[in-house]
Amino acid sequence: MPSVMGLLEERERAARQRVEDLQDELLEAEAVLERRVVALAELVEALAAGAVVEEPVRPEPVPTPVKKPVAGSVVPHWHEGVTAGVLAPEYRRLLAVLDGEPGPGGGAGKDLAARLGLELVPAKVEGVRVRAKRLVARGWLAEERPGLFTLRHPAR
Repeated sequence: MPSVMGLLEERERAARQRVEDLQDELLEAEAVLERRVVALAELVEALAAGAVVEEPVRPEPVPTPVKKPVAGSVVPHWHEGVTAGVLAPEYRRLLAVLDGEPGPGGGAGKDLAARLGLELVPAKVEGVRVRAKRLVARGWLAEERPGLFTLRHPAR
């Protein structure tokens, strides 16, 4: 079993070695800094003397393709100038149903499900209601009374 004194001396040696390594690294970093300061001073002096520095050639930015919304994509918030084209197909269909033939005072979840041609089972009706609630939360629809949805911003 090593002695406590021996362990402490070993740890001290390791610490001294680490300090020496860091001091060497610091000297290298200071040398790099000094070279960069000199280069910057030379550049400033050359620019002051009227030397022309050419702008580096940059490649043309590649336009990012506009992605079409897919089922399950996030519903963006409505704002001026945005169209229903940014919505996923099931949300566009829901807006089209409300825009096409609005019911008296709007559409309830069950009514909207029927107008979308869905089975009138609780799972389908609830799915339509949840989508309509999401559109209300994002500013696309208004909920006049609980469960009665209307277009907030008519498409026409």
